[in-house]
Amino acid sequence: MAETAEALAATLFAELFMADQLARGRVSRVLPKGMELSHFSVLNHLARTPGEKTPAQLARAFHVTRGAMTNTLARLEWAGHVHIRPDWDDARRKFVSISPSGRSAYDAALAAIAPLLAEVVRGVGEARVRAALPVLRDLRNQLGDDPA
Repeated sequence: MAETAEALAATLFAELFMADQLARGRVSRVLPKGMELSHFSVLNHLARTPGEKTPAQLARAFHVTRGAMTNTLARLEWAGHVHIRPDWDDARRKFVSISPSGRSAYDAALAAIAPLLAEVVRGVGEARVRAALPVLRDLRNQLGDDPA
């Protein structure tokens, strides 16, 4: 009997949610002391994209509220990992950039999680991971087009 599109979708999302939960747990355990996954995610974004970002841009990129992003940024600023400066043209807006300390913290976190990620790729198989990446990118793009 053929699987319906709805059943296939439910199975796909169940696997994605389980993999997400397991990956978050394993990565969180190997991050440097005091660094949370949300901190690493923001540092990763800032390290890999050029220029400054506003808190609103970061909130949209991570699909979180501005309040949640403000909380994460405040913790990163307190740790010295980001610089937050006012917009000289609009005092209501701020700009965020990664600091040298943030770059070092990001590099340390990446070094801590790299062996875990490499182990997972070896376990699944490099060719299978490469084959899955376009599908996962398409899923991300499809889900990111949410008009809400």
